[in-house]
Amino acid sequence: MGAQHYGADSENGDRIDDPSEDALFIMISDLNDSDNTFVVVQPYEDDPVWFASVAVLDEGGYEIVRRDTTRNEHEVTTATSITDIARELTIWMAARAFPGRPTRQVREF
Repeated sequence: MGAQHYGADSENGDRIDDPSEDALFIMISDLNDSDNTFVVVQPYEDDPVWFASVAVLDEGGYEIVRRDTTRNEHEVTTATSITDIARELTIWMAARAFPGRPTRQVREF
């Protein structure tokens, strides 16, 4: 089994290590407006430099927060499609830095 770089935690205590797009879809689908209102995804480190969260809105839909201090990014959006949210979070997380993961090197020819 490879190293676990990040995890998704929901308010009700569910946790998934290195969640796939499908796992995020399931976790977001399980959210409700009473006792499981949010999911947070962040790296396993003492002072994480990035995180993403999805929270249920009272008026319907979801609020998505993405923050990455190393890139000076802080974005708050809303959406209604769980499929779109899971896909966009998966793409966003793939571009983040993870402890112990080699950096990508690009060489010019």
